[in-house]
Amino acid sequence: MADGTISSVLKKSSKELQASWAKDLAAALPSAKGRISANELEQQAAEFLALLAAATERTTGGDITATEYKPLREFLEGVSRSRAHQGFTSDETATFIFSFKRPLFEQLRLAAGKDTETLADQTWQASVLLDSLGLHTIRTFQKAREEVINRQQHEMLELSTPVVKLWDGILALPMIGTLDSARTQVVMENLLQKVVDTGAQIAILDITGVPTVDTLVAQHLLKTVTALRLMGAECIISGVRPQIAQTIVHLGVDLQGVTTKANLADALALALKRTGSSLKH
Repeated sequence: MADGTISSVLKKSSKELQASWAKDLAAALPSAKGRISANELEQQAAEFLALLAAATERTTGGDITATEYKPLREFLEGVSRSRAHQGFTSDETATFIFSFKRPLFEQLRLAAGKDTETLADQTWQASVLLDSLGLHTIRTFQKAREEVINRQQHEMLELSTPVVKLWDGILALPMIGTLDSARTQVVMENLLQKVVDTGAQIAILDITGVPTVDTLVAQHLLKTVTALRLMGAECIISGVRPQIAQTIVHLGVDLQGVTTKANLADALALALKRTGSSLKH
Protein backbone atom coordinates (compact mmCIF):
# COMPACT_ATOMS: atom_id res chain seq x y z
CA MET A 1 0.00 0.00 0.00
CA ALA A 2 1.33 3.44 -0.93
CA ASP A 3 2.40 5.77 1.86
CA GLY A 4 -0.08 8.62 1.65
CA THR A 5 0.87 10.50 4.83
CA ILE A 6 1.43 14.25 4.72
CA SER A 7 5.09 13.83 5.69
CA SER A 8 5.87 11.34 2.95
CA VAL A 9 4.05 13.37 0.29
CA LEU A 10 5.94 16.52 1.25
CA LYS A 11 9.26 14.68 0.92
CA LYS A 12 8.55 12.73 -2.26
CA SER A 13 6.59 15.36 -4.18
CA SER A 14 8.14 18.64 -3.07
CA LYS A 15 9.00 19.77 -6.63
CA GLU A 16 5.54 18.97 -7.95
CA LEU A 17 3.94 20.67 -4.96
CA GLN A 18 5.99 23.84 -5.34
CA ALA A 19 5.37 24.07 -9.10
CA SER A 20 1.61 23.63 -8.71
CA TRP A 21 1.49 25.96 -5.71
CA ALA A 22 3.41 28.66 -7.58
CA LYS A 23 0.76 28.66 -10.32
CA ASP A 24 -2.06 28.91 -7.78
CA LEU A 25 -0.27 31.73 -5.93
CA ALA A 26 0.25 33.68 -9.14
CA ALA A 27 -3.42 33.28 -10.03
CA ALA A 28 -4.62 34.18 -6.55
CA LEU A 29 -2.33 37.21 -6.12
CA PRO A 30 -2.30 39.06 -9.47
CA SER A 31 -2.18 42.40 -7.65
CA ALA A 32 0.94 41.40 -5.71
CA LYS A 33 3.20 42.21 -8.65
CA GLY A 34 5.35 45.19 -7.82
CA ARG A 35 5.11 44.57 -4.08
CA ILE A 36 6.94 41.25 -4.00
CA SER A 37 9.14 39.71 -6.68
CA ALA A 38 8.44 36.29 -8.17
CA ASN A 39 11.87 35.16 -6.94
CA GLU A 40 11.13 36.20 -3.36
CA LEU A 41 7.74 34.50 -3.45
CA GLU A 42 9.37 31.33 -4.81
CA GLN A 43 11.98 31.36 -2.04
CA GLN A 44 9.32 31.80 0.62
CA ALA A 45 7.31 28.90 -0.78
CA ALA A 46 10.39 26.65 -0.86
CA GLU A 47 11.28 27.51 2.72
CA PHE A 48 7.71 26.92 3.87
CA LEU A 49 7.70 23.46 2.26
CA ALA A 50 11.03 22.54 3.85
CA LEU A 51 9.97 23.67 7.32
CA LEU A 52 6.55 22.00 7.03
CA ALA A 53 8.19 18.73 5.92
CA ALA A 54 10.62 18.86 8.85
CA ALA A 55 7.83 19.53 11.36
CA THR A 56 5.47 16.80 10.08
CA GLU A 57 8.36 14.31 9.99
CA ARG A 58 9.08 14.83 13.69
CA THR A 59 5.47 14.75 14.87
CA THR A 60 2.24 13.24 13.63
CA GLY A 61 0.07 15.70 15.53
CA GLY A 62 -1.40 18.86 14.04
CA ASP A 63 -0.81 21.04 17.09
CA ILE A 64 1.19 23.95 15.68
CA THR A 65 2.02 25.19 19.19
CA ALA A 66 4.26 22.14 19.59
CA THR A 67 8.03 22.66 19.71
CA GLU A 68 8.44 20.90 16.37
CA TYR A 69 6.48 23.68 14.66
CA LYS A 70 8.39 26.58 16.24
CA PRO A 71 10.69 27.23 13.22
CA LEU A 72 7.67 27.21 10.92
CA ARG A 73 5.69 29.55 13.18
CA GLU A 74 8.60 31.99 13.32
CA PHE A 75 8.98 31.86 9.54
CA LEU A 76 5.28 32.62 9.02
CA GLU A 77 5.46 35.47 11.53
CA GLY A 78 8.29 36.97 9.48
CA VAL A 79 6.27 36.58 6.28
CA SER A 80 3.23 38.20 7.91
CA ARG A 81 5.21 41.19 9.16
CA SER A 82 6.81 41.71 5.75
CA ARG A 83 3.38 41.50 4.08
CA ALA A 84 2.05 44.15 6.48
CA HIS A 85 4.88 46.51 5.55
CA GLN A 86 4.47 45.73 1.83
CA GLY A 87 0.85 46.83 1.89
CA PHE A 88 -0.83 43.43 1.51
CA THR A 89 -4.34 42.85 2.81
CA SER A 90 -5.16 40.14 5.36
CA ASP A 91 -6.88 38.12 2.60
CA GLU A 92 -3.80 38.29 0.38
CA THR A 93 -1.58 37.27 3.29
CA ALA A 94 -3.79 34.32 4.22
CA THR A 95 -3.78 33.20 0.58
CA PHE A 96 -0.10 32.28 0.93
CA ILE A 97 -1.19 29.37 3.15
CA PHE A 98 -4.66 28.53 1.92
CA SER A 99 -3.66 28.37 -1.75
CA PHE A 100 -1.42 25.43 -0.80
CA LYS A 101 -4.43 23.26 0.01
CA ARG A 102 -5.33 22.26 -3.54
CA PRO A 103 -1.80 21.13 -4.56
CA LEU A 104 -1.35 19.21 -1.29
CA PHE A 105 -4.78 17.55 -1.50
CA GLU A 106 -4.03 16.52 -5.09
CA GLN A 107 -0.74 14.89 -4.13
CA LEU A 108 -2.37 13.16 -1.17
CA ARG A 109 -4.99 11.76 -3.52
CA LEU A 110 -2.36 10.44 -5.92
CA ALA A 111 -0.34 8.89 -3.08
CA ALA A 112 -3.35 7.22 -1.46
CA GLY A 113 -4.55 5.65 -4.70
CA LYS A 114 -7.64 3.58 -4.01
CA ASP A 115 -7.18 3.72 -0.24
CA THR A 116 -10.09 6.07 0.43
CA GLU A 117 -9.82 5.73 4.20
CA THR A 118 -6.21 6.94 4.21
CA LEU A 119 -7.09 9.71 1.77
CA ALA A 120 -9.96 10.97 3.92
CA ASP A 121 -7.88 10.83 7.10
CA GLN A 122 -4.84 12.60 5.65
CA THR A 123 -6.93 15.21 3.83
CA TRP A 124 -8.69 16.07 7.06
CA GLN A 125 -5.39 16.30 8.96
CA ALA A 126 -3.89 18.47 6.24
CA SER A 127 -6.92 20.76 6.25
CA VAL A 128 -6.82 21.22 10.04
CA LEU A 129 -3.05 21.82 9.94
CA LEU A 130 -3.17 24.41 7.15
CA ASP A 131 -6.16 26.16 8.73
CA SER A 132 -4.22 26.51 12.00
CA LEU A 133 -1.16 27.82 10.17
CA GLY A 134 -3.35 30.22 8.19
CA LEU A 135 -5.00 31.60 11.32
CA HIS A 136 -1.60 32.02 12.98
CA THR A 137 -0.44 33.96 9.92
CA ILE A 138 -3.50 36.23 9.96
CA ARG A 139 -3.20 36.94 13.69
CA THR A 140 0.44 37.93 13.28
CA PHE A 141 -0.39 40.04 10.22
CA GLN A 142 -3.14 41.92 12.05
CA LYS A 143 -0.85 42.67 14.98
CA ALA A 144 1.90 43.87 12.64
CA ARG A 145 -0.58 45.95 10.66
CA GLU A 146 -1.84 47.62 13.84
CA GLU A 147 1.75 48.49 14.73
CA VAL A 148 2.26 50.02 11.27
CA ILE A 149 -0.96 52.05 11.55
CA ASN A 150 -0.11 53.27 15.05
CA ARG A 151 3.35 54.34 13.91
CA GLN A 152 1.92 56.14 10.88
CA GLN A 153 -0.64 57.92 13.05
CA HIS A 154 2.09 59.03 15.42
CA GLU A 155 4.19 60.28 12.50
CA MET A 156 1.20 62.18 11.10
CA LEU A 157 0.60 63.79 14.47
CA GLU A 158 4.22 64.89 14.59
CA LEU A 159 3.96 66.34 11.08
CA SER A 160 0.78 68.19 12.01
CA THR A 161 2.40 69.81 15.06
CA PRO A 162 5.72 71.28 13.84
CA VAL A 163 7.78 73.29 16.31
CA VAL A 164 9.27 76.37 14.63
CA LYS A 165 12.18 78.47 15.90
CA LEU A 166 11.09 82.10 15.34
CA TRP A 167 14.01 83.78 17.08
CA ASP A 168 16.83 83.00 19.45
CA GLY A 169 15.13 81.73 22.58
CA ILE A 170 11.64 81.84 21.02
CA LEU A 171 9.71 78.83 19.68
CA ALA A 172 6.28 78.69 18.05
CA LEU A 173 3.88 75.81 17.64
CA PRO A 174 1.04 76.57 15.19
CA MET A 175 -1.82 74.16 15.80
CA ILE A 176 -4.42 73.39 13.16
CA GLY A 177 -7.49 71.24 13.59
CA THR A 178 -8.97 69.45 16.58
CA LEU A 179 -6.82 69.17 19.68
CA ASP A 180 -7.47 65.82 21.35
CA SER A 181 -5.64 63.90 24.08
CA ALA A 182 -3.36 61.96 21.72
CA ARG A 183 -2.36 65.06 19.82
CA THR A 184 -1.80 67.03 23.02
CA GLN A 185 0.61 64.36 24.20
CA VAL A 186 2.60 64.63 20.95
CA VAL A 187 2.49 68.44 21.20
CA MET A 188 3.93 68.40 24.71
CA GLU A 189 6.61 65.82 23.87
CA ASN A 190 7.77 67.67 20.74
CA LEU A 191 7.66 71.09 22.37
CA LEU A 192 9.42 70.07 25.58
CA GLN A 193 12.13 68.27 23.63
CA LYS A 194 12.64 71.34 21.44
CA VAL A 195 12.88 73.53 24.55
CA VAL A 196 15.60 71.23 25.88
CA ASP A 197 17.43 71.15 22.53
CA THR A 198 17.37 74.91 21.95
CA GLY A 199 17.29 76.29 25.48
CA ALA A 200 14.29 78.42 24.50
CA GLN A 201 12.89 80.82 27.07
CA ILE A 202 9.48 81.36 25.48
CA ALA A 203 7.13 79.11 23.53
CA ILE A 204 4.17 80.49 21.59
CA LEU A 205 1.15 78.20 21.16
CA ASP A 206 -0.80 79.56 18.22
CA ILE A 207 -4.39 78.28 18.16
CA THR A 208 -5.58 80.39 15.20
CA GLY A 209 -6.23 77.19 13.26
CA VAL A 210 -8.11 75.44 16.06
CA PRO A 211 -11.80 75.69 15.04
CA THR A 212 -13.37 75.38 18.47
CA VAL A 213 -12.26 75.41 22.08
CA ASP A 214 -14.22 73.37 24.58
CA THR A 215 -13.45 72.40 28.16
CA LEU A 216 -11.27 69.47 27.08
CA VAL A 217 -9.24 71.57 24.61
CA ALA A 218 -8.74 74.28 27.26
CA GLN A 219 -7.55 71.68 29.76
CA HIS A 220 -5.09 70.32 27.19
CA LEU A 221 -3.71 73.82 26.65
CA LEU A 222 -3.31 74.33 30.37
CA LYS A 223 -1.44 71.02 30.69
CA THR A 224 0.98 72.14 28.00
CA VAL A 225 1.49 75.51 29.68
CA THR A 226 2.15 73.80 33.04
CA ALA A 227 4.64 71.39 31.49
CA LEU A 228 6.53 74.28 29.87
CA ARG A 229 6.69 76.16 33.15
CA LEU A 230 8.14 73.11 34.86
CA MET A 231 10.88 73.18 32.21
CA GLY A 232 11.59 76.82 33.02
CA ALA A 233 10.02 78.23 29.87
CA GLU A 234 7.25 80.81 29.55
CA CYS A 235 4.23 80.16 27.36
CA ILE A 236 2.17 82.62 25.33
CA ILE A 237 -1.08 81.51 23.70
CA SER A 238 -1.88 83.41 20.51
CA GLY A 239 -4.83 83.30 18.14
CA VAL A 240 -7.41 83.83 20.87
CA ARG A 241 -10.28 85.23 18.82
CA PRO A 242 -13.22 87.04 20.49
CA GLN A 243 -15.47 84.00 20.02
CA ILE A 244 -12.91 81.71 21.66
CA ALA A 245 -12.37 84.18 24.50
CA GLN A 246 -16.13 84.26 25.15
CA THR A 247 -16.29 80.46 25.03
CA ILE A 248 -13.46 80.12 27.55
CA VAL A 249 -15.18 82.59 29.91
CA HIS A 250 -18.51 80.82 29.46
CA LEU A 251 -16.92 77.45 30.25
CA GLY A 252 -15.44 78.88 33.42
CA VAL A 253 -11.92 77.75 32.49
CA ASP A 254 -9.31 79.53 34.60
CA LEU A 255 -6.55 80.90 32.36
CA GLN A 256 -5.34 83.26 35.04
CA GLY A 257 -1.60 83.66 34.81
CA VAL A 258 -1.52 82.54 31.17
CA THR A 259 -0.49 85.25 28.71
CA THR A 260 -2.75 85.39 25.65
CA LYS A 261 -2.63 87.45 22.46
CA ALA A 262 -5.00 87.93 19.56
CA ASN A 263 -2.50 86.95 16.87
CA LEU A 264 0.97 85.49 16.35
CA ALA A 265 2.53 88.87 15.47
CA ASP A 266 1.51 90.37 18.81
CA ALA A 267 2.75 87.27 20.63
CA LEU A 268 6.11 87.47 18.87
CA ALA A 269 6.44 91.18 19.68
CA LEU A 270 5.81 90.43 23.35
CA ALA A 271 8.25 87.51 23.32
CA LEU A 272 10.97 89.68 21.76
CA LYS A 273 10.38 92.33 24.40
CA ARG A 274 10.63 89.83 27.25
CA THR A 275 13.82 88.29 25.88
CA GLY A 276 15.37 91.69 25.29
CA SER A 277 15.53 91.15 21.52
CA SER A 278 14.45 93.48 18.75
CA LEU A 279 13.50 93.19 15.09
CA LYS A 280 15.37 96.43 14.41
CA HIS A 281 18.99 96.21 13.27
